[in-house]
Amino acid sequence: MLKKVAVLCLLIVFATIPAMSQAAPRRVIVRAGKVLDVKTGQTASNQAITIEGDKIVSIGSASSAASEGATIIDLPNATVLPGLIDSHTHITFDPKGLGYESLGISVPREALTGAKNARITLEAGFTTVRNVGASGYSDVALRDAINDGDVPGPRMIVSGPALGITGGHCDNNLLPFEEHKEAEGVADGVAAVQHKVREVIKYGADVIKICATGGVMSKGDDPNASQYTMDEMKAIVAEAHRLGRKVAAHAHGAEGVRWASDAGVDSIEHGHLMDDAAIATLKKNGTYLVPTLYLMDWNRENMSQRHAPDYIVKKMQAVTAVGQNNAKKAFAAGVKIAFGTDAAVYPHGLNAHEFAVYVRLGLTPLQAIQTATINASDLLGRTSTIGTLEPGKYADLIAVDGDPLQDVTTLERVKFVMKGGDVVKNGYVK
Repeated sequence: MLKKVAVLCLLIVFATIPAMSQAAPRRVIVRAGKVLDVKTGQTASNQAITIEGDKIVSIGSASSAASEGATIIDLPNATVLPGLIDSHTHITFDPKGLGYESLGISVPREALTGAKNARITLEAGFTTVRNVGASGYSDVALRDAINDGDVPGPRMIVSGPALGITGGHCDNNLLPFEEHKEAEGVADGVAAVQHKVREVIKYGADVIKICATGGVMSKGDDPNASQYTMDEMKAIVAEAHRLGRKVAAHAHGAEGVRWASDAGVDSIEHGHLMDDAAIATLKKNGTYLVPTLYLMDWNRENMSQRHAPDYIVKKMQAVTAVGQNNAKKAFAAGVKIAFGTDAAVYPHGLNAHEFAVYVRLGLTPLQAIQTATINASDLLGRTSTIGTLEPGKYADLIAVDGDPLQDVTTLERVKFVMKGGDVVKNGYVK
């Protein structure tokens, strides 16, 4: 009997060892001079953000926060706000890969380029990105490497290859017929696009990217011309939504914007050649516009140094002439706007220059900031985890000097970045 009791006691002891040995979540308190509530625009002073593990557990007066046993991060002169979200990046691409130069870039090289750009983007204050278009599922591999802690980078929502028609913006139009080369996302006809949606999801896509019109950086197509038919786009949207994925539609021309919005896509990317009817359609359907506007300023100043092919230069000039004014009309009409940059058309890390363009075209600084926080988290379907500083959400936050509500360009100079409770960058420590 005594042996049985002894064995039972040992079993109880061993059974409790795992529970006893589990360490409590790491506790961090960020004491901030100011914290911006991006929902209301209110700024609270002398705040403490208490973090356990990768989540925020409380926000309140610094004087009331229990600091015993916690790591303290003091940012007494900084303004703290949520980590920023870029809804349109190409993080595995670089500006130098234009035209025929892109043919010399392998998928492994593209993935390594993405690892470099992921760090740059994160340190610029963008703790989440939506990557819309990459070769060979290189963005899927990068997302997984970041999630596994192998490389630093933002949270990534990725599309893999973009879906497009034969000879369209998302095809490879640079090689002659005898090469029989087409891009991985090419699919024509309702049955084929349904299959392609399932295929990219099979290989890891979080979101479906389609090309509804021609583009600027591609050869042989017209940004004004529609590409997918309404029936094809409706099939893509129905299949994607049924499988729990949103749809982002590259669209410049007015007809393509209208068709894609009426087909039910979740966002229009660019929209630079919209007309009033297209803007009205976006408003009616509640479709987000991701306007990608700073690239026009950057290309105007730098295109001559890039040695871009003539077909790119001419199309960029045409889009630049009207694109920002059309976005201004969309802003005034109350179209839903989510922040996006098309980073890779210009260097990664300059993403926050987009904010000043939005303000110049009519948004207030708060509205501009909301496009990269609450609006973008809504578009991405991540409102429960990112976009605001609230208990239960990821501890993704940034800090800047000054007041971004007075000068939105302060967001171009982010000095502190935290992702999931881990400090990525702290320019306040000498």
